[in-house]
Amino acid sequence: MVPTNYYLILSAILFGLGIVAFVFKRNIITLFMAIELMLNAVNLAFVAFSQSLGKPDGEVFVLFVIVVAAAEAAVGLGIIILTARNRRSLNIERVDLMKL
Repeated sequence: MVPTNYYLILSAILFGLGIVAFVFKRNIITLFMAIELMLNAVNLAFVAFSQSLGKPDGEVFVLFVIVVAAAEAAVGLGIIILTARNRRSLNIERVDLMKL
């Protein structure tokens, strides 16, 4: 059996990689992938704690996070496609559609 610490270390590494990608990348698709990576890192931590404590609470939270991530991906990708068609760019610095 793998100790919970290993899962939490892997989760922290994945979350850190997501933060680094979110901060340093300028492509909208890459930003959404970084957000998904961070959400999956949190899911891994929830499942690890759920297994170590022997309670299904963490797995229930994972289901909610997956539903929210799917909705975010659907709406976000729709906005990205619309922006890419209108602006002809996926660079985050060139997308100023929502500025006043």
